[in-house]
Amino acid sequence: MLQSATSVLPAPAAGATRLSIRNMVCPRCLRVVQRELEKAGLVVDNVALGAANVRTADGSPVDLPAVEAALQAFGFALVDDPRDQLVEQVKALVVELIHYTPAEQQPYQTYSHFISERLGRSYAYLSHQFSLREGLTLEKYIIRQRVERAKELLSYQDAKVTEVARLLGYSSAAHLTNQFRQVTGMSPSDFQALGPGSAGRLSLHNLG
Repeated sequence: MLQSATSVLPAPAAGATRLSIRNMVCPRCLRVVQRELEKAGLVVDNVALGAANVRTADGSPVDLPAVEAALQAFGFALVDDPRDQLVEQVKALVVELIHYTPAEQQPYQTYSHFISERLGRSYAYLSHQFSLREGLTLEKYIIRQRVERAKELLSYQDAKVTEVARLLGYSSAAHLTNQFRQVTGMSPSDFQALGPGSAGRLSLHNLG
């Protein structure tokens, strides 16, 4: 079953296998991953950002090397280490929250609570593991994702910096401008003045 980008993947059913998949960062990724898993002969019970529950039709073990090869052709990769899987879950939640959760449902200023609650781990532990595995603090990763979302919104030339700041939960346009400048080296207004597509957007999985 194809989940939405904001779906919480249920626990795998009896006989199914949970795959942790790196670089799933958008709704299109869900469709591509489901298609390739099905082409590999698997029954896909559920797929959401960063994971999929799969099984074989005859109950035999999933051929993980074959799955890995099929996904690698599209820039995805299986994640085996439990600590890396946890970090991928964190990334998926951050992307889900910032890029695909409607503004009215955003738990502003409570990213730590959101992530901790969804994963059932303390934020301190998750942040520590993230830094160890990524060489980047979780806080900086969140800032980069927020700035990337701001860039997307600012690509609409009639968008106002104050409105973008409000939609992303910043306390003020100045707060957004400060973080935007730290990440990109320019102000939101300067970025917008470049015109649509001039500066380009980073691929989400390259923001780590």
